[in-house]
Amino acid sequence: MNTFPWGPATGVGSMPGGDAREAAKTVAGSFDDFPHLPELPARGPGADMIGRTIGLLVEMYGHVEPSGWRISDRPGRDTRRARSWLGEDLDALEEHTQGYEGPLKVQAVGPWTLAASLELRNGEASLGDPGAVRDLADSLAEGLRSHLADVRRRVPGARVVLQLDEPSLTAVLRGQIRTASGYRTHRAVDRQVVESTLRDVIGVSDEPVTIHSCAPDVPFALLRRAGAGGVSFDFGLLTERDEDQIGEAVEGGTHLFAGVVPSSDAPLSDPAGSVMGVRTLWRRLGLSPGTLSESVVITPTCGLAGASPAYARAALAHCVRAARSLADNPE
Repeated sequence: MNTFPWGPATGVGSMPGGDAREAAKTVAGSFDDFPHLPELPARGPGADMIGRTIGLLVEMYGHVEPSGWRISDRPGRDTRRARSWLGEDLDALEEHTQGYEGPLKVQAVGPWTLAASLELRNGEASLGDPGAVRDLADSLAEGLRSHLADVRRRVPGARVVLQLDEPSLTAVLRGQIRTASGYRTHRAVDRQVVESTLRDVIGVSDEPVTIHSCAPDVPFALLRRAGAGGVSFDFGLLTERDEDQIGEAVEGGTHLFAGVVPSSDAPLSDPAGSVMGVRTLWRRLGLSPGTLSESVVITPTCGLAGASPAYARAALAHCVRAARSLADNPE
C-alpha cells in the first residue's frame, strides 16, 4: 500500500448553500488529487451531520424532535429525507468525478459523537445506555460498509477513504455530555471501551481511516491505538500538552490533517504563512523537514457550512496552495 494514502490537501466536509451539483463541482475543481463528498447542512434536518449519518444506519432509524434526533421504530419522513439528500449528493459527486483515479474522501459521524447526539425514546442520549451504544456502533459499521461499496461502484477509479467525525469524543471521555435535564452529566466512558468501539468501526474500511475533531484536546494517542491512519484537527487549538502525542503519532506512522485555513470568512494570509506553524512544530519536535509532505494533509480548520460561497471556494484553493508551499519549501 502507498505509504501516503491521501492527497496533499482536502476539505473537512461541509460546504455552504444547498446546491449539490455546485458543491461537487467546486470540490472536484479545487482538489485534483483528493476531493471529498460535500455535505450541505443548510438544507435542514437530514442534511446535518447527525441526520446524514442516521440515514446510513442499518435497521435503525431516527426522527427530529425539538431537542434533536431521536430513535424511531420505522423509517419516517426525516430518515427518508436524509437518505434522499445523500443520494442527491452522491449523484452530483459521481457526475463531477467521471474518470477520477486517486483518493476520494467520504465523511460520517463516529460512534461516540453519534451516541452523544442521538436520543433514546425517553429523551436521554444513547450514550447513557451501553447496550444502545453497542447496537448503534454495529448498525453504523454495517451502514458504512454499504456506503463505501456504493461510492466505489459510482467512482470505480477512486480509492474511497473514510473520515469519522468525532467532535464530542473528548467530552465523552471526560464525562461532560449533559443529560436531558441539563442538571447532570453522563459518566465518563472507559477509555478502553471508547478505543475498542472506534477500532471496530474503523475496521469496516480496507483503506486507512482518519478521525476528525475540531474541538480542543484531541486524544491523539487513543486514536492512534484505535487504528486511525490519520487525525484531522484545528491546528490553532494545539497546546504544549498535545505536542508529545503528535510526535509519537507521526513517528508511529499516523498522518496529520492540519486545519490551518479559517473555516469562516476571514482574510487569508499568503500560503507560506498559513503553514508556518506546521513547519515550526516539526522543528520543535525534531522531525525531519523532508517528511512534512509525506505526513501532513492541509485542510480548513473545520467545515465550511458557515462561510460564504465565495470564501469557501477561496479557502479550498488556499489549502491547495498552502500544501504546495509546504512541499516545495519544507525548511
